[in-house]
Amino acid sequence: MARFGWRPFFIVLGLSSMFWLPPWLRWRPLDNGPNAVGLQDVPSIRQILGHRSAWATFTGMFCANYFWYFLLTWLPFYLVRERHFSMDKMASIGALAYVVTACATTATGWLADRAIARGATPTKVRKTCTAVGLAFATIILAVAVTPNPTISMVLLMLACASYGVYTSSHWAITQTIAGPAAAGRWTGLQNFVGNWAGVAAPSITGFVVDRTGQFFWAFAVSAAVVLAGAMIYVFFLGPVEPMVWGQSRRAASVSPAQ
Repeated sequence: MARFGWRPFFIVLGLSSMFWLPPWLRWRPLDNGPNAVGLQDVPSIRQILGHRSAWATFTGMFCANYFWYFLLTWLPFYLVRERHFSMDKMASIGALAYVVTACATTATGWLADRAIARGATPTKVRKTCTAVGLAFATIILAVAVTPNPTISMVLLMLACASYGVYTSSHWAITQTIAGPAAAGRWTGLQNFVGNWAGVAAPSITGFVVDRTGQFFWAFAVSAAVVLAGAMIYVFFLGPVEPMVWGQSRRAASVSPAQ
């Protein structure tokens, strides 16, 4: 964008996003496996909303997404305005932050799967990843208060790495609990609630920066939200175990007289 403007960037991004189609068509799984889910086992949306763990994953993702959308929408402006970086330097640091997040996600996901394969419970592993990841993402607040720009950017990378630890497991939690009978509906609802953070984070940040004239309180709000997300995964999310929707439904439909 610094060299060619924003229009070529949008064109290149839009076209390059199509590159995943050929490998997907070539290597996508074609075998759906045994049809273990009967029609009577598929839960309704009301049933899903009736579970506390569902709301824990919805609100937990909202809190985590607040952090992510905060970075996506305001980090470039912060780096240029508050840290006085050039556009080129801002682009390099922003790209590095996302690369660090991706690497942390991949590495943690691999380690989490290995831990479960060796006997650790999914509840312990997945909740640890999500809660600890979001808790340490609060380091983002130190980015705004550290005067040294180098140390500030190191702290930014640590916050992004911590967020990557979270993202390694939050969808695994949903897929494990929901199972094949409810994974689609549950993830759809979770995306619906979680992505409202894409509305909240940019607007709240803009309001706070406009009113205060500085980014400190915007970073503080982001840190508080991700800390709330960590607490939700610790105290409100139940065991990370598959729900047997069909059995629970049939059991509820059988009266004591029967």
